[in-house]
Amino acid sequence: MQGCLSKFIHCRGHWFRCSLVRTYREISSASVDQLWQKVVDLADVSWHPLLASTNVPYGLVPKPGLIFQAVTRLGPIPIRIFVEHIQPGELMSVRVLAIPGLEERVTYRVESTVCGTCVSYSVTLNGWLSPLVWSLIRPHAARVAAALAQAAEQAAMQALSGKPKPLKGSCLDF
Repeated sequence: MQGCLSKFIHCRGHWFRCSLVRTYREISSASVDQLWQKVVDLADVSWHPLLASTNVPYGLVPKPGLIFQAVTRLGPIPIRIFVEHIQPGELMSVRVLAIPGLEERVTYRVESTVCGTCVSYSVTLNGWLSPLVWSLIRPHAARVAAALAQAAEQAAMQALSGKPKPLKGSCLDF
């Protein structure tokens, strides 16, 4: 189920402020704990369709106030990400600090349902650049929840089969 809200507000003559909100949901067979571990493992974003790497050391537990750097798959543009809010096992909200004229907030939510574990990925873009940026990231953002669920399911299958997770070459690989 997807929800979308767009509004345009006229302010100060020719400038428009645009707000775009989109939520993507996916049902997974992985447990809440397995999905949550994928969400908070900021060092391993190999599953993420938008992020290529981060500068977060392995094992760091995200807390509100943490600021880290990431590189997008859309280009070698480094962005800063600020962890705003965390409810362990349920919700993590981050703010993406990319360029002036754009404010992006991303929320990951994990909850148990009768059908399985539901993971949702919500994106809120504010600012006059949001329509342009949304046109670039929309196809990738649509795959984040599904990629997260698939990565957690694969990790659960590896844990059951007893095969160790392959490690990167060194601790400095981002």
